[in-house]
Order: sequence, then C-alpha cells, then structure tokens
Amino acid sequence: MAWIDTVSYALSKGRLRTLYDRVKGPDDNVDNIMMAHSLRPHTMEGHMALYKAVLHHTSNSIPKWFLETLGVWVSSLNHCDYCVEHHFAGLQRLLADDGKSRGIRAAIEARSIETAPLTQVQMLAMEYARKLTIDPAALRPADIQSLRDAGFEDGAILEINQVCAYFSYANRTVLGLGCSTKGDVLGLSPGNSENPDDWNHA
Repeated sequence: MAWIDTVSYALSKGRLRTLYDRVKGPDDNVDNIMMAHSLRPHTMEGHMALYKAVLHHTSNSIPKWFLETLGVWVSSLNHCDYCVEHHFAGLQRLLADDGKSRGIRAAIEARSIETAPLTQVQMLAMEYARKLTIDPAALRPADIQSLRDAGFEDGAILEINQVCAYFSYANRTVLGLGCSTKGDVLGLSPGNSENPDDWNHA
C-alpha cells in the first residue's frame, strides 16, 4: 500500500513482471517498498541492486545481523516504522537469540545504545551511524579514525557507511510515498549472498 498508484503482481507485465518475479516472496508476494517503484521499474532495479550489494553480498566482512542492526537503528532514528519492523524481523531471524534481539530493540527505542547487548566496537559503529543519520555534516576525520582504532579496516568502514546511507534512502522512499506493511511478509530477505543477481526473497 502506498499513496501513489501501484501495479499489483497480478496486473504486472513486461519488464515489471520480470522484476517482480526476481524479487517476490512466497505466494507471489511483493513487498510494498518494491511495489512503490512499479510505475518506474528501472528505479526498482536500481534499488534492489544497491540493497543486495550493501546488505546481502558475500564480499561484505561485517556479519549480516549487525548490518541489519545498523539498519534498524538508522530507520528508528528516521522514524520509519516500516523498515524497523521489516529489518528487526530479519535481525531476529539471523541472530537466532530472542533475548539479545529484544535487548537491542529496547536500547534502540530508548535511544540508549550504551545499554544494548553489543560490544564496545559495535557501539562505536552505532554512534557513527547516529551521527551520519542525524547530522552528517558534523562528521570529521576523527570519527573515521576512531573506527580504525577500534579495529575496523577501511573496507568495513565503507560497509558501515553504505548500509547506513542505503537505509536513509529506503526510509525516505517509504515515508515519502506512504508505504505500509499491509500485506507484506516481514523478515524475508535475499538468502543467496554468492550471486548479486539473485534477489529471491525467502
């Protein structure tokens, strides 16, 4: 559901149907964030390529559950309930530790990351994500150096930056077009990290 017209899976054809078939979940379900692109399928293609690269790619070194945690944090800071609910469900599935998942969400909702069941290194990445989301112009070289000093290589810092930047993009897509979770299946994600062209949601 969105505030603009969208094309359902059943009514899709041509290039849109091809893309829907790549991204759909069980029972031909297409997430509303993807359906919001249906009047301009090329933007869906760009969205999914970016999403798969920053969050579900075998070349990433940071654990996927923590990339999801960064995404939930950024989405919460941006007041995007749609992405919080979708990606918290994904975080829970990947982490397979309900107590830790609940602790992370409670800390995010309370804006008290220091109480989250995360390592000090992970908390530093969460602080970088907060600054990048709330006041990106305030970031300085010292913020990057702090991540290096904590043990993040520059490639991993790029991963953190890109997943946070992606989620702000996704949040603005959702909030700006009024996407809801109605009809969505929460927590599905592309499981094949080896193939960047495999967008299948399971």
